[in-house]
Amino acid sequence: MLINEASKKTNLTKKAIEYYTEHGLIFPEVLENGYRYFNESDIERLNHISVLRKLGLSTVEIKAVLDDKSGDILKDLSLQKELSVQREQRKKDILYQLSCGKSYDEISDDMKAIEQSATITEKLLGAFPGYYGRFICLHFARFLNEVPRTKEQKLAYNEIIEFLDNVPSINFPEEIQAYFDESTEHMTTNHINKMLDNMKQTSENPERFLEENKEMLEQYLAFRQSDEYKNSPMYQLQCLLQEFNRTSGYNDIFIPAMKRLSVSYAEYSRQLVIANEKFLSKYPEAEKILTIPKE
Repeated sequence: MLINEASKKTNLTKKAIEYYTEHGLIFPEVLENGYRYFNESDIERLNHISVLRKLGLSTVEIKAVLDDKSGDILKDLSLQKELSVQREQRKKDILYQLSCGKSYDEISDDMKAIEQSATITEKLLGAFPGYYGRFICLHFARFLNEVPRTKEQKLAYNEIIEFLDNVPSINFPEEIQAYFDESTEHMTTNHINKMLDNMKQTSENPERFLEENKEMLEQYLAFRQSDEYKNSPMYQLQCLLQEFNRTSGYNDIFIPAMKRLSVSYAEYSRQLVIANEKFLSKYPEAEKILTIPKE
């Protein structure tokens, strides 16, 4: 069909269709007479473009989404929108504070905190692939709402940015990447946030967690000792991530800098250490079971 009919079928203006064509979002066949011919696949793609535009995506973002077969880019964009909404709420609160008489000088640090949070989360999402990037982005975003006031916090922020700008890529073997993608395919931001909430509750009350999950923990420890686990892609994946965290600077640079930047993250880390000590006091054999040997 020609552009007039394509316009009627998609409820898009001819100008919009021409714009998407010129920007490489749609590739209709060009007939001998110079007219563009749109087939059913083109119509479906135009409908997808229309939806994504209504959701506020730019043409660059739309092209990336349409070209991505894994679905990771759409998930990353969804997460970015979620974090953006949170930042807009914080800006709304600052506007209200201004209306109540707070000075512009007083809110400048608050605005800087919002900007720094946006920078770190965006770089986390760009530095780490797929689900792993979304998980650690949401994890650390929770601890980036504080205003950095001290010299040590400002230095820590710079260290974090330098690390994220230079962190090496994680390259999984093809079969491990396939396993990782398949096992996390349906994990949404809601699932990740629920896991993070559970982790926080566990760190705050480890005794309760150990008591309520005794059977599950014993089964898990038994599984970690099995040949099934040691021959599984899960084990290989955990080995690769552990090695990456050890050699990339994640453990030695990024985590210590996060503790210096964020008081709340430092406290959370302290609670995790205490929770882990309580876990090992109840299951001392777990220290050996859960430690993945270095290659």
